[in-house]
Amino acid sequence: MSESTVTIELRQQQDYRFDIHFSPDLPVLVGDEPPPLGSGQGPSPVQLLCAAVGNCLSDSLLFALRKFKQAPEPLRCVVRAEVGRNAENRLRVLRMDADLHLGVPASALEHLDRVLASFEAYCTVTQSVGQGIAIHTRVHDADGQVLKG
Repeated sequence: MSESTVTIELRQQQDYRFDIHFSPDLPVLVGDEPPPLGSGQGPSPVQLLCAAVGNCLSDSLLFALRKFKQAPEPLRCVVRAEVGRNAENRLRVLRMDADLHLGVPASALEHLDRVLASFEAYCTVTQSVGQGIAIHTRVHDADGQVLKG
């Protein structure tokens, strides 16, 4: 049973360029395919998928740390998607790599091991997408030390 329903509307503007309407209170986002298919006037669907995964992971990490009254800001996340051909020779997102960067050294945060062991499990988008696409997550502190991954 669903706890909520999310609805967006896409309206074609020209060729592969669409206005994406989230709600009356939010600005319209333009999505477009890169050339030669589209004109590249907005993020592609793969870029939007990367943004959704990265945003959700960042939110989950921040929420988990704030539960322990920790301040990891500013967070940064880089998501890379490997796009290639599947067995039917169709383009697919084959895997994703997400690198989350804390804004402070690990030594400045309490309960970090506990947070790192659990935050991904609460990421709605990543856990859903991850059922079909391998997603590898790494977490780094402000000094560049790999804390998870």
